[in-house]
Amino acid sequence: MSRTYLLRQLLTAALTANAVRPVPGYWAGVPSMLGGWLTSELAPHLLTLTAADTARELARGRPSRAGLALAAGSAVGLGALVAEASAARRHVDEALREALGVDYLDRLGATYTDLDLSTPLSQLAWPFRLHSDEVEVTKDVPYHADHGKRGLLDVYRQRDTELRDAPVLLQIHGGAWSVGSKDTQGVPLMLHMAARGWVCVAINYRLSPRDRFPAHIVDVKRAIAWVREHVADHGGNPGFLALTGGSAGGHLTALAALTPNDAEYQPGFEHVDTTVQAAVPFYGVYDLAGSIGTRRALQMRDRFLAPRVLLGDPASDLEPFERASPILRVRRDAPPMLVVHGARDSLVEVEQARQFVARLRAVSERPVAYAELPGTQHAFDVFPSIRSAAVVRGVDRFLRSTYDDAVRAAR
Repeated sequence: MSRTYLLRQLLTAALTANAVRPVPGYWAGVPSMLGGWLTSELAPHLLTLTAADTARELARGRPSRAGLALAAGSAVGLGALVAEASAARRHVDEALREALGVDYLDRLGATYTDLDLSTPLSQLAWPFRLHSDEVEVTKDVPYHADHGKRGLLDVYRQRDTELRDAPVLLQIHGGAWSVGSKDTQGVPLMLHMAARGWVCVAINYRLSPRDRFPAHIVDVKRAIAWVREHVADHGGNPGFLALTGGSAGGHLTALAALTPNDAEYQPGFEHVDTTVQAAVPFYGVYDLAGSIGTRRALQMRDRFLAPRVLLGDPASDLEPFERASPILRVRRDAPPMLVVHGARDSLVEVEQARQFVARLRAVSERPVAYAELPGTQHAFDVFPSIRSAAVVRGVDRFLRSTYDDAVRAAR
């Protein structure tokens, strides 16, 4: 009997169980998310390794019965995770049909021949290859010289192509407003869109606690100002800008989209038009004030946001938290928005996304699509997987539809 086989299967079973039913609780959020995220997105790989490990153990003779039982249980759980990931394409498509119309795909198909609804298996076999031969990246372009590396951005564009007036996508990384960088999140989406003729811009921004909020959103607005002035030099159209980002980046995406030309967030460059034409926040924080009243939202506000990000006391002055909350800034003229959130998110409860979408739909005059993905953890889109590849292609369809509508409206 192999003791190491038993230990390997025990670890796999624990990871699978946490992915299927994440460990609850505020303090368990980060480790539960990390284990659940990797297990969920790499479920096909773990399932293959479990089967290979078990086959080798059987070939050796006298395998651990407990290990075999654990392997069987893990296989069932991992198979369920693969099935949930495979359903992401359907959930995203349903969200787009509801928001854009049941014939949206037919309309896109009449214009585009590269919608690419399927996912190349080669991309999934080794998901950590975040590179495309079709895309060139201009790194470390300064958009705010006073902030050193936090004031730099990268530009992704189609290689060996003369672009002109290409639509622009600006990516805002996550990391709890306190860690992260421009090349750690959103790369699969940017590579995909850049290969299809978009200009993608990924930014750094100042981080807490060294810089308290609203420094983060001010930097996002400065990056928008840079796009307005300089993106044409890279082949982009400054008149069409979409925002995207995950987690803290999702919060900043939604907040920037809902606060165009807000002087509070544009000190010294109030004259710049910071209106955007579309927004796609992933697993964002929409309620920094705890206004929805859930225990998790209040815990996040009091235990993390107050002492580390806003550096204030919500008990004595709640207004800064309210002004920083996209859920309290919804407006009639909000741009078209696609909100994506995982139903098993251990860090940002899905209820925030549900209530944000409900309030936005109640007032917005533009499409609001909502894709809630079963079996999905935080940060699911960091590298290509069955789920993230399907979502990337859904975002592609949403952005192209929004861009086409803007072009028709301008004629």
